Amino acid sequence: MKYRFLILLSLLIISCKEEPTGVTAQEIIDKTIETAGGERYKRATITFKFREHVYKSRRRGGEFQLERSLEDSAGITRDVLNNTGFKRFINDNLITVPDSMMVRYSSSVNSVHYFAHLPYGLNDRAVNKEKVGEITILGEPYYKLKITFEQEGGGADHHDEFLYWIHKEKFTIDYLAYKFLVNDGGIRFRVAYNPRYIEGIRFADYENYTIEDFNTKLNELDDLYLKGELIRLSTIETEVLNVEVRN
Repeated sequence: MKYRFLILLSLLIISCKEEPTGVTAQEIIDKTIETAGGERYKRATITFKFREHVYKSRRRGGEFQLERSLEDSAGITRDVLNNTGFKRFINDNLITVPDSMMVRYSSSVNSVHYFAHLPYGLNDRAVNKEKVGEITILGEPYYKLKITFEQEGGGADHHDEFLYWIHKEKFTIDYLAYKFLVNDGGIRFRVAYNPRYIEGIRFADYENYTIEDFNTKLNELDDLYLKGELIRLSTIETEVLNVEVRN
């Protein structure tokens, strides 16, 4: 009888340990993407201007094409990144690009589109998601999610680490931070402002901050921001030119 009681007690303890506690990182990301546009991303063609370049993204299910174009005295340079790879055109003529520069150009094009289309890319196969805490900032409640990337499929920036502050009720990304290694490395902390919906897809601009100590943990940046100890670098403004969503 005593032996049977111990077995039942062990099963009860195991059952309690396996019971999920609260919302998961995946559930938070799914809800955030749904709030920002959801399935509309997969049918959207988005054109926007960032600094001197014009960017265009087209998606059709699992197929995608990300473009960046610049018009100057030499003509129109257009970079195209899609499922098959990277190509550069000057005045519609295909240009041979060295492998080393191809990686740099691809990363640059992908990075701008990634941030402009957040949170859509957070469900890519190479993305690792982890809920690392909860916090209240200026009276608003947030989940803190850590994002890293697998080496295979994570691109040239797979060593980078990201942290997102996602509102617990609105499921919007109001703050984000990342640590990168390229170009001598650095840390960025962004504060979203001017959120707006165009054709059912959410866009935002950002105040862009940094800190000189590269050893600073991303998890500490919210507190440093509230204390005014971060250095403001710039504003990240995306001028959305056109959004078309196919039926």
